[in-house]
Amino acid sequence: MSWDVIFNPETLAMYGQGLLTTLSLLLSCLLIGGVLALLGALALTGNNLILRKLVGACTYFIRGTPLLIQVYLIYYGLAQLEWIQARWDTIWPWTHFKEPFFCALLAFSLNTAGYTAEMLAGAIRETNPGEVEAARAMGMSRWQIMRRIVLPSALRRTLPPYSNEVVMMLHSTSLASTVPSLTDVTAVASRIYSDFYLPFEAYLAAAVIYLCVTFALIGFFRLMEKRFLGYLAPRKA
Repeated sequence: MSWDVIFNPETLAMYGQGLLTTLSLLLSCLLIGGVLALLGALALTGNNLILRKLVGACTYFIRGTPLLIQVYLIYYGLAQLEWIQARWDTIWPWTHFKEPFFCALLAFSLNTAGYTAEMLAGAIRETNPGEVEAARAMGMSRWQIMRRIVLPSALRRTLPPYSNEVVMMLHSTSLASTVPSLTDVTAVASRIYSDFYLPFEAYLAAAVIYLCVTFALIGFFRLMEKRFLGYLAPRKA
């Protein structure tokens, strides 16, 4: 094995740039997906039947198809339509579809939104009825109950499964390497492999990077769970 290439300053700089791209994709898709997931969860638990069915169909499609297919549908499908390409130099938001980063970000955001919306909707439905009844007895409106009682409780209880979703999204960002001109950690490893024919070293270095980021995320969410879910922990005798 030859590790000199991996520890070369230029190679390390490439991995660093790839890590920045990966983290940018992850954080951006979690932010956008989080907002979409909140709106989706409210729709899934709301009284509007049409909106509930529509959002449910979207989350069903997202959860029922591979993320790679969703990336291809957006970058090689939607972004390549003549109708969009005729407008992607002048008309917003179609101007963004010529950017590989945007296409990957859109696919990742919609994917994590679909899974997170269902998790949050489930937590909303499982809210203790006693809490809701107590809020109603105090004269709170439906939206006040949702904002002050149901959502804070549901968000806290969603933390453990959401931490798994975040880690899965980190690993899923490796699919960004399938989009041309987008250099994430996996794409850097593939480039080193093609240039120097060092598959083991290149991909092992990428695995170590993903592993370190995963440990950091797990540690962060454990602190969050300890902070916001400490009241659910068994009491010590």
